[in-house]
Amino acid sequence: MKSKIVMLTLMLATSVSFFTRLNAQSTTDMGGKHDMMMPDMKSWPEASQMAAREMMEKYGKPDASGQEVLGWMNKGDWKMIHVNKAETKHSFPIEHTDMLEQCISYKVPANKMSDLGRFDGSLTFDRTQGLMCARCDKEGNNLLALNLANDIVTGKKTVEEARKAYGEIVKEKMNGGNPEYMQKLTFAAQGNAADPDTNTTGLTKEDVMKGMQKPKGEK
Repeated sequence: MKSKIVMLTLMLATSVSFFTRLNAQSTTDMGGKHDMMMPDMKSWPEASQMAAREMMEKYGKPDASGQEVLGWMNKGDWKMIHVNKAETKHSFPIEHTDMLEQCISYKVPANKMSDLGRFDGSLTFDRTQGLMCARCDKEGNNLLALNLANDIVTGKKTVEEARKAYGEIVKEKMNGGNPEYMQKLTFAAQGNAADPDTNTTGLTKEDVMKGMQKPKGEK
C-alpha cells in the first residue's frame, strides 16, 4: 500500500503541463506585470520560421513561448498549437519536415488506434486528455491528416485508401487546387473527449495527498 501511495505521489508531483512550463520560461516580472518574451527566431530553420509566422498571422501572439517552441491555446477548433524550432524529417506523403503540431478534442476508439498509427506516423492521440494531434509543416496539411483520420475512424476509408487520398490531395494543392480537406475540419470537433480511465488501486486523491504530507519515515 505504501509503495502505491509513493508511486502515485511521484506521478502527481511530476505532472506539470506543457503550457505551465512554457509560461515559467517565457514571462518576466516587471513592475508586477508579466510580459511575453518572444524568442529570437533568427536561428530557427526557415520552415519553422514560416510556420511561426503563419500561426501568428492567424491567431495572434502566442500564449506561451520558450527558446525552442511557441504555443497557443483554444484557438478556433484547436485545443493546442505548438510550433517547434526543431524539425523532424518525414517522407509521407512527400519529403518534408514536421514542426507544427495542432490538436483537437477527439476521442479515438480503441479499435481504431492501430489503424491511425499505420495511416500516418505524425498523427498522435492522447486518450486521457481526449486529444488527437497532427504534426506537419502547414496548417492545411494538418487539417488534411485529421480529416482523413476521421474518415478512417468513421469507416469511410480504409488505411490504404486514406494514405492514397493524402498523396492525391497534396498533389492537387501543389497544382493550384484548393481541396476542401485542407481548408477546414469536415467534421465537428468533440466537446469533451477526455477519458480518465479507471482507478485500479482503491486509493482516492485524498489518500495520495495525505501520503505527500506525512513526515519522512512515518508509516
